Amino acid sequence: ARPYPKDFAMTTAHDPAGTTVLVTGATGFIARHVVAQLLDAGYQVRGTARRASSLDQLRADLAPHLADPGYAERLSIAATDLTSDDGWADAVAGCTYVHHVASPIPAAPPKDPNELIVPARDGTLRVLRAALDAGVSRVVLTSSIAAVLYGVDRNGKVFSEADWSNTDDRRIGAYEQSKTIAERAAWAFMEQEAGGRMELTTVNPGLVLGPMYGDAMSTSHEAVKKLMDRDFPACPDLTYAMVDARDVAATHVAAMIAADAPGHRHLCAIDSHSLRDVAAILAREHNPKGYRVPTGKLPGWALRLTAKFDKTAALAVNDLGNPQRVDNTLVRNLLGRPMIDLDTMVLSAAASLEQYGHVAPKRRRAA
Repeated sequence: ARPYPKDFAMTTAHDPAGTTVLVTGATGFIARHVVAQLLDAGYQVRGTARRASSLDQLRADLAPHLADPGYAERLSIAATDLTSDDGWADAVAGCTYVHHVASPIPAAPPKDPNELIVPARDGTLRVLRAALDAGVSRVVLTSSIAAVLYGVDRNGKVFSEADWSNTDDRRIGAYEQSKTIAERAAWAFMEQEAGGRMELTTVNPGLVLGPMYGDAMSTSHEAVKKLMDRDFPACPDLTYAMVDARDVAATHVAAMIAADAPGHRHLCAIDSHSLRDVAAILAREHNPKGYRVPTGKLPGWALRLTAKFDKTAALAVNDLGNPQRVDNTLVRNLLGRPMIDLDTMVLSAAASLEQYGHVAPKRRRAA
């Protein structure tokens, strides 16, 4: 990947206090982090959600994580739906930047892939058209490494922003198809319709862990929950490119204002780690408290069998014995600091799961 110049930082001139930023799907796990970092940076933030009534709860959830709880007053909510044109013109009106974070994420593989593909693609195009019509300067699209390294033979390859998932391959799942097709549609829109009037950049995170800002549990947290609940007697042979949500949000904010960011896909993850690495961290910290986190290796056939009746396992089968490795050079240069390490992202995720009552020890040690 082409590195950013050392003097790239924040060269888009603007005044945060006088700048309104739209964040779609503002009540989602990643979007909450994006909203929080934008508020801390001084921006006026308008989120979208299906119900405007979610504003009070979102403000309450974010306030403990802001440098000043009063910053939450700079947050507003516009009621929109990715499947309808209604409300989008008003949502983007007066916004300089848009973070399109909202996208359907399945709790289980859908029977018809189009249940995910169509709303992901059409929703992305709906947001881009509204942004272009409103004179938005730049859109930051939350994509995924699901759009980078699925449906292809990995064979230890380090994937870069030039790589794309193969949506025609039989091994690719509906979620990976939806993220790939939606992102390709976004770049095609920019080339064919934007006419240089608006800029686009993407953030492509790996498996996202880190703390929850409010009870907004992600699919990634489900994997940590299953380990802490000992839903498996051992760990499947799954190795993922992982990242902390705080780094994902920081990448969004930096890509929004860095002069060299447009046109780039920012693969956002640290070095790949296995679920056994995650389990070892959880076991070290939580097994003494009465949890029974497994650290052994689960045979591949056992996960495939489990996938027949466990929805989360079914989503992971295509990653068995197929490690993910990505080139994160652009993100490291963009952030200008070390990324959050595995221990921190795992333990903060576990702490949130405990805080919101999603996990608890199976037994307690005597005092």
